[in-house]
Amino acid sequence: MPRSVNAVASRARRKKVLKATKGYFGRGKNVWTVAKNKYEKGLQYAYRDRKVKKREFRKLWIQRINAGARLHGVSYSQLMGLLKKAEIELNRKVLADLAMNHPDAFKAVVEKVK
Repeated sequence: MPRSVNAVASRARRKKVLKATKGYFGRGKNVWTVAKNKYEKGLQYAYRDRKVKKREFRKLWIQRINAGARLHGVSYSQLMGLLKKAEIELNRKVLADLAMNHPDAFKAVVEKVK
């Protein structure tokens, strides 16, 4: 009895990977072994960077809040302490948006907690 290799499934699997690597540089887009390795590495980077993205945004929000707070004579850490003491629950994303796009509203928040 001849060996069954299920070429249909193998080809479909390869086509899926080669379609995903479309646009990669050099042999990474059309040589199966290279494309497979690049595809798998890309998935690893994607998994890792979904976590890193959250860290990066938090850092950005903190920088924006700090810049806005210092315009009103308060540091970031002091502002966050005052907000907690005044029981104002605004997250960093919202505070950063206020500091950037609505400086009057941000000023009102700072004045309220001072």
